[in-house]
Parts: sequence; C-alpha cells; structure tokens
Amino acid sequence: MATKKSKGFFLYLILGILIVGLLYLVFNEHGFIRYSKLKNELDSLNTQITNLQNDNEALKNEIDSLKKEIPAKVEKLAREKYDMIKEGERTIELKKSEDVEK
Repeated sequence: MATKKSKGFFLYLILGILIVGLLYLVFNEHGFIRYSKLKNELDSLNTQITNLQNDNEALKNEIDSLKKEIPAKVEKLAREKYDMIKEGERTIELKKSEDVEK
C-alpha cells in the first residue's frame, strides 16, 4: 500500500506535470499566445483587404465615368487635379497664416 508521503509526492508530481504542460501549451511557438497574435494579424489584414477592394471599386467606377466622358466628372477632375479654369474665370488662392498673434 502507498503511504501518505508517497501519495502526496505523486499528487505534487502530477500537479507539476500539469502546470508544465499548460505553460508549454500557452507559451511555445505554436501555443495560444502565438495563435492569438496571428488571429489579430489575420483580422487586420482582412480589414485592409476589404478597404482596398472598396477603394479599387471606387477607382473602377471613376475610370468608367471618365471613359464615358461625363462632363461634370471631367470638369471636376480638370479643376481639382490640373488646376484648370473655364475661360473668363479667375482663381483665388487662400494661404494659411502660420502664426496668428491674438
């Protein structure tokens, strides 16, 4: 029969093995912490992919409208990107003052 000391020793031994096993599962290179970091990174990348797909769709729509030569779209692009103006118009440039004293 096992004595009280040997039962206590085996109990501590099993408890120690369980603790070491849990620590290994959590902290090894394929453990829970690594999994959690990779899951967060994957979520972030999926969000970036979705944003880029939306941007691509918007750009495709803009290209289509420019190919169809929609006058309002062409005019807007000419004014914003190339600083073009209609004949007879004047441009007004607003400059930000750097340090305004009160």
